[in-house]
Amino acid sequence: MEENKIPTRADIPDSDKWDLSHLFVDVSKWNEDVEWITRTYPRIVEWKGRVGESAKTLAEVLEFEKRLDLKTERVYHFASLQLAEDSANNDYLARFGQLQNLMTKLAEASAFVVPEIQAIDDGRWQQFIADPALKDWKIALHKIRRMRPHILGEREERLLALGAAALDGYDDAFSQLTNVDMKFGALIDIDGSEKPLTQSTYSSFLLKRDRGLRERTFKQFYDEFQDHRFTLASALSYSVKADTFRARARNFPSALEASLFKDDVPVAVYDGLIKAVREGIPALLRYYRLRRRVLGLDQLHSYDTYVPLVQEIETHIPFEEAIDKVIASLAPLGHDYTHALAGGLYGRWCDRYETKGKRSGAFSSSSYHASPYILMNYKEDVFADVYTLAHEAGHSMHSWFAARSQLFQDYDYPIFLAEVASTFNEELLTHFLLQQTSDPKMRAYIINRQIDDIRGTLYRQTMFAEFEKLIHAIEEAGGALTLDVFKSKYRELLDAYFGDVVVIDTALELECLRIPHFYSAFYVYKYATGLSAAVALSQRVLNNESHAVENYLGFLKSGGSKFPLETLRNAGVDMTATEPIQRTIALFETRLSELETLL
Repeated sequence: MEENKIPTRADIPDSDKWDLSHLFVDVSKWNEDVEWITRTYPRIVEWKGRVGESAKTLAEVLEFEKRLDLKTERVYHFASLQLAEDSANNDYLARFGQLQNLMTKLAEASAFVVPEIQAIDDGRWQQFIADPALKDWKIALHKIRRMRPHILGEREERLLALGAAALDGYDDAFSQLTNVDMKFGALIDIDGSEKPLTQSTYSSFLLKRDRGLRERTFKQFYDEFQDHRFTLASALSYSVKADTFRARARNFPSALEASLFKDDVPVAVYDGLIKAVREGIPALLRYYRLRRRVLGLDQLHSYDTYVPLVQEIETHIPFEEAIDKVIASLAPLGHDYTHALAGGLYGRWCDRYETKGKRSGAFSSSSYHASPYILMNYKEDVFADVYTLAHEAGHSMHSWFAARSQLFQDYDYPIFLAEVASTFNEELLTHFLLQQTSDPKMRAYIINRQIDDIRGTLYRQTMFAEFEKLIHAIEEAGGALTLDVFKSKYRELLDAYFGDVVVIDTALELECLRIPHFYSAFYVYKYATGLSAAVALSQRVLNNESHAVENYLGFLKSGGSKFPLETLRNAGVDMTATEPIQRTIALFETRLSELETLL
């Protein structure tokens, strides 16, 4: 095989591939389950108009849906993982497309169930929920029932459903415009080769040590946004209008409250995050001053804030060694955790290396009755890939423990909790690696990486969260969201977060139009709260606090059986207070102090 040629699946040994036989021994077994679902789902109409007949009838329809969902989750898991192996494989594409169509039909057939649950009057509902027939469904039903004040009449619900695609289309329009229609050209890389500049490659160019290249990247990138600024501003404005419409239609005071309601998160948590992070900005500015000094710059621009202060460490870490490092770093969690994870990573949970047609990046994917699976594109000379493995292993073990501890209807955890377990693992890995080395360059590299993670996750995502709140408040107050308004509000935030340390180029104001999450709002704050919770939980474990490990494992086992804030509170972290955020900022300052001495 030629050097640097990307291998096919046939070129690599089975030991480097995930083992999907835990899901289905072969495709014929997958087809059998798909055929069973196709035959069985139409029977759900037997309960139409009868869901509220009795607790027994409600339990029957819920158990019927559960049997369908268990099968559907498993066949979807298999089809999606195969497609991730090779996105050009026609058989994989056909199976995935077939399944998507089937899932749409299933959703349409069962659409009556939730409205009929909501239609049960309060008096009868209390009798239902006390009935032993529904004892396993209390949590799931509570989550459905609490939406009742925000469910409209049948006619209004039908209208909202008919308009859903139109109201949800702004993020798709943004993606099509920025990834397909907008042309950013190409740049000459430091090795002399010409490489395309895109939404995806922009950040990689900003990591280059050639400042001229970074500056050209920034200018060329935002020149294209300048040419499309009015279209993007219009799309963002209408996205905010759609959020506001949905919230008002469902009787929520604001779009923010509508978004937070599902997770039972008070607005005070969102506001507390913003306030605490703003109070921690002096530490961020101190870091930018260090950057300016280490990079030897008279002026620090935004395109100078991503290049690592310490060059990538030259390493050669085979995948098995990466597994051993991750397992060793997680030793404080005890034998049950590390034994299960080691067995999985050595037992083919993971698809290890890049192959032709394979999805890029990394992810963890799980289903209730099978092993978790991890997709990697591991490179032995990229030190950061050890962190990626630890991160995805955190997701996998969260799902592994939850599936073994909760009923199917209660095991799946919300996004608010999803990044806690993965980031927790990264925190323990950082602690372990720093314990293992006294080499100044290695320590500086690891510390710089952690500092940049906190900067990008806590500070930057919270700034984004504040922008989302500001622009929705303007719309809800009857104001006009124009290009100038977007730029003005974003500039105020840039001034606050960059202070007098970073020179803010006028073009950077257009960043408010290029963040994909802004077109599907109120998601980014969860990155910041997730990191803060992970830092607090990891410090409890590393400091050997009473019941810290037991409580953390309890968090993993809880899955989606409680609302996120209660789950975290039981684990020892109160996210209604700002202490976890302040603790993360304190960690940032501690690491910064050491980095200042090392550099």
